[in-house]
Amino acid sequence: MKVSDLRGILQYVPRFREKIFVVEIDGDVVASKNFGNILMDLAVLRSLNIKVVLVHGAACQVKKLAAQRGIEISNSDGTGVTDEATLQLGIEAAIAITNDIMQGLTSVDLRAAYANAIIAHPFGIRGGVDYLHTGKVERVDTHSLLLFLNEGIIPIIPPIGFDGEGKTFRVNSDSIAFEVAEALRATKIIYLMSKDGLCVGGEIVRQLSIAEAEETLKRRKLNPNLASKLDYGARACRNNIPRVHLLNGLVNEALLSEVFSHEGIGTMIYSNEYQQIRRVFKKDVRGVMGLIRQSVNNEELIRRTRSDILARIDDYWVLEIDRALIGCVALHCFPEEKMAELACLYVNKSSGDQGYGQKLMNFVERLAAEKGMEQIFALSTQAFSFFQQKGGYHEVPPAQLPKQRLEKYEASARNSKVLLKSVKPIDKRELQRHV
Repeated sequence: MKVSDLRGILQYVPRFREKIFVVEIDGDVVASKNFGNILMDLAVLRSLNIKVVLVHGAACQVKKLAAQRGIEISNSDGTGVTDEATLQLGIEAAIAITNDIMQGLTSVDLRAAYANAIIAHPFGIRGGVDYLHTGKVERVDTHSLLLFLNEGIIPIIPPIGFDGEGKTFRVNSDSIAFEVAEALRATKIIYLMSKDGLCVGGEIVRQLSIAEAEETLKRRKLNPNLASKLDYGARACRNNIPRVHLLNGLVNEALLSEVFSHEGIGTMIYSNEYQQIRRVFKKDVRGVMGLIRQSVNNEELIRRTRSDILARIDDYWVLEIDRALIGCVALHCFPEEKMAELACLYVNKSSGDQGYGQKLMNFVERLAAEKGMEQIFALSTQAFSFFQQKGGYHEVPPAQLPKQRLEKYEASARNSKVLLKSVKPIDKRELQRHV
C-alpha cells in the first residue's frame, strides 16, 4: 500500500468513527476461500472505531445439506415457501455458519456474539399460497444490539426470526440487513455476494441514485439475488440510509476498497448528492491549489496563486465526489468578443479514466452557452489531443484570441496551442439539471 493510499483512507476516518455499518454476507461468500480476508477487513473497520453488525445468509449451505441428505427443499433463501423440512435445514445451517463466523472473528481478536434480535411473524398467504414457515421482520431488538455495539462486540444475526410464542421462521438475510440498518439508523449497508454489482454492457455501474435503482428494477431482468439487494438498497436509501453497497465478496479487499475510495469496485446506491459540480468557495482554494500542484509542476497548467483564484473565484468550479475534491475547471468570459476560455481543467490522477474530464468540459461549455458566449477556447501545452478528440476542438492561430487574452499569451513563453470550437446554444433549464 502506498502512503498516498493511507492518506486517502484517513479522510474517511473522522466521518465514519462511531458510525454503524450493517454488513450482510451471503452464504456462498462465507463458504469461500476469501472469507478469512473479509474477517481481516472487518478487523480494520473495528480498529477505526466503526461499529459493525454482521448479518449472514445460508442459502448455499441449505442447498448443500439438502443434497447430502436427499431432501427436496421448498426454498433456499427465505423468499419462497418454507416447509418443515426446509426450516430444519435452515436452522441447522444458520447455527453452523454463526459458529464459524464467531470462530473466525475470535481468531482476528474481535469479540462477537449471537444476537437473537429479530422478532418475526409469518409471511402469510400471498396469491393464495401459504408460505408456511417463511417469516418477515416485525421488529428489531435495537436495545440488545446497541448494548453489544457499545461494548465493542460485533452482533451476528442469522437468517432466522422468532415470534412472541417462540415459533421459528426462516427470514431472508437481505431483508434483515435492511430492517436492522433502518432500526439502528446505520450509515451504510454493505451486501457481500458472489458476483459483481450491477453490470450493464459488461461494465459495473459504480453509482446509482434511488430513482436510477428503482428504474433499473422495473426495466431490467436481473438475477433474483441481485434484484433483491438492489430493491432493499433503494428502500434503505428512501428511509435515510445514506449509502448501500453491492460488492463481490469473493474479491480480496473488496470491502475496504469500496469503503475507503471515491470510486470503489462495486455498485453504490446513494440517498443524497454523491457527485456534484459546484462553485468554488473560499474554503476550497487551498484544496484546489493542492489538487493542481503536480500539474503545475509538470507545466501542464499555468501557476496560480491563492490571490489569483480569489480574484476570479466566481469563474472556478469543482467536481466533488462524496465531499472530496476530485477535479476543477474555470470559465473566463470575454463578453465583447462573445468568447470564453476553458481554463484550469484538471482531474485527480487517481480518478482518471472515469470520464470526469469530459464531464467538466461539457459542463463549462453549457455554462458558456448560458452566458451567451458563441465560441469557447482552451490553451494547452500537453492536453491538446484530449480537447481535439473528446471535445471536437480544432487548432487555430493565436490571433483569433480575444485581444485581452492575446496580450497575455504573447507575454508568456509557454507557446500553448490554441484550440477553439463553437458553443452550442442550450436551454437554461437543461443547465440547471447538470449543476
